[in-house]
Amino acid sequence: MADPDRTDAFPNLPPPSPDIHDGVLTGNGTNGNGNVAETPSKKGGRERILRRLQRISSSPTLAQLGRPRAASSPYRIAGSLSCVSLASSGASPFGQPSTSSSYFSQASTADSSSAPTSIPGSPVPRSPGYDGIESVLAIRKVEIASPPSTTISLPAEVKRKTKSFNLWASMPHEIKIYVLSFLRPKELVRASRVSQDFYKMCFDGQLWTCFDASEFYKEIPAESLAKIIVKAGPFVKDLNLRGCVQVEHYKRAEVVVKACRNLINATLEGCRNFQRTTLHSLLRSNEKLTNLNLTGLTAVTNATCKIIAQSCPQLEMFNVSWCKHMDARGIKSVVQGCRKLRDVRAGEIRGFDNRDVAEALFVTNRLERLVLAGCEDLSDAALEMMMLGPDPEFDILSGHPLVPPRKLRHLDLSRCSRLTSHGVKSLGYVLPDLEGLQLTGVTTLTEDALEPILASTPHLALLELEDLAELTNTLLSEHLAKAPCAPKLEHLSISYCESLGDPGMLPVIRNCTRLKSVFMDNTRISDLVLAEAAAMVRKRATPGRQRSALPIIGLSLVVYDCSNVTWTGIREVLSRNTEIAKPKPPADAEDHDDSGTEAVVHLATPAAPVTPALPAEIIGLKCFYGWQMTVDEHTKRVLRGDIQAASRLERKWADYMQANEEAGLAGGGGRRRRRRAREAQQVHADEEEGGFGIAPGRRRARTAACVVM
Repeated sequence: MADPDRTDAFPNLPPPSPDIHDGVLTGNGTNGNGNVAETPSKKGGRERILRRLQRISSSPTLAQLGRPRAASSPYRIAGSLSCVSLASSGASPFGQPSTSSSYFSQASTADSSSAPTSIPGSPVPRSPGYDGIESVLAIRKVEIASPPSTTISLPAEVKRKTKSFNLWASMPHEIKIYVLSFLRPKELVRASRVSQDFYKMCFDGQLWTCFDASEFYKEIPAESLAKIIVKAGPFVKDLNLRGCVQVEHYKRAEVVVKACRNLINATLEGCRNFQRTTLHSLLRSNEKLTNLNLTGLTAVTNATCKIIAQSCPQLEMFNVSWCKHMDARGIKSVVQGCRKLRDVRAGEIRGFDNRDVAEALFVTNRLERLVLAGCEDLSDAALEMMMLGPDPEFDILSGHPLVPPRKLRHLDLSRCSRLTSHGVKSLGYVLPDLEGLQLTGVTTLTEDALEPILASTPHLALLELEDLAELTNTLLSEHLAKAPCAPKLEHLSISYCESLGDPGMLPVIRNCTRLKSVFMDNTRISDLVLAEAAAMVRKRATPGRQRSALPIIGLSLVVYDCSNVTWTGIREVLSRNTEIAKPKPPADAEDHDDSGTEAVVHLATPAAPVTPALPAEIIGLKCFYGWQMTVDEHTKRVLRGDIQAASRLERKWADYMQANEEAGLAGGGGRRRRRRAREAQQVHADEEEGGFGIAPGRRRARTAACVVM
């Protein structure tokens, strides 16, 4: 029984707690049977530790420890409330059923006491001590929620049925070869080191039908080169060993020759270590040869040409330029033996003064290209024999030769020093299909020899007349500009023709509107030719071209070492290169009636803004070396579509050139003019450097300019 003295001594104590049945204290201090319940004695630290563990483990979640409880919660008490489950295999020690999940669930059951259950007004009594409390208090395990999985695993049945799929291994062999055919030779060799299967596929003969060693001829050793060709075997059809001087050992070259028996195109240019017997074996074993390039081979002789005439009936192109151990008689045997021959290149070959050789070329009349550049033995009589044949007949009225027309389309007689105007004149009126004529270095030519040629070649597109000092402006203005080939002429070279100038070139620029390249260095042309060329290129702009398309170089001009060309003419070209086509004005808003007395105004909807079109073609210049860097940078900006930057560079360069001219004038104010010239030079240099990716306001380190007196 409670001590009455203690109650009187502490009148402010709260009233006794409600009755607790089945072993729990009641409000009057008695148990359910009416006996006085013993007050549980104060336990030690073990029970306090267990109670603390109970409160910690009963927290809802560890992630919410710092979140305050809502103010409207009905469970606001001074201490933390425990929600731990006291369920066990048997009945609860507090008399509540085993299915109860928490302490608060007891108050809501029908078997609970009718006494008030207000928690704040009732002090929580200490639980009675008993043994085995560790087995009764079950600690709830708190698990941290894992993020939702983004993948779904396959069922076990499907996993057992699914097998690993190797795309390359399951691919047919033909498709593998087709895929590998897109690799370059060096890439194929590297890929062959992957595995044995790749080694067999990478050296399959189907991948080496075209073997071109011109890209790596300096790197590949002779053993590897011979090994690849042997692996390819009879599949090789196009063989290019240009520059492969490492094929010098007799056995290596012999292996290559024995492996290749189905060649169609063969280039052995520069393989100077090929032995004569090896070369002859190669020619005898390849009857399907169509194109054969033996440029510079010392093993080529007249006997080699006879073997070609007998073993290669399908030959169409034959190049033996700079073969020192043969002469024109070898060319004669090949021309007579190979009936499909169309192209002969025999630069610097001796013996073309032989009339028999010239007559054989006239009789066959199958060649479409004949290159005799540097053949110093070629004479006027031999050239006349090639063109007119023996005892030609001429028209009495016109004086034109009455011979079958030649089939030549390209003729190169450059540096044939023995030719004169009399021999070259025989080309007139016998070459109606001629498209290219090169007469560079035939210094004795005059306009009398070229006049009949220009009048009878309507398809002429390439004309080279370099270093012909006897030519005058009359040839260009009266013959070339008015010739039938003027609308089709694309390439013209008059370099080192020191007598030619503006009177001859201005009519050519106006009439030859399809020109793509003109070489005029070391001539007397001036800025007028450059301005006329810029206007011609601007006028021939391609119609229907997209406005957003970038410009292209439509005309290349070479004008260095021309004393009459100044920076003003260069600036004219640069300015025309940046000229933007103005959009067409909209249609007139006012329409007049037929009487003309009244005007009817139609209010149309505003049209969409028209974007200015970039220039379709520009001019590429080769000029004085002091201006070339500026011209090249200007061209780069125009080609990438940066017209504003190009215009700015052209303007600042013009200011710099003008200031330099002013600084060079004599008289007062020279010091001020020189200072202005230095400032303009610095501004122009900054603009040029800005085009190379340097940030604005940041300059390169400059040194003082070197002036050569």
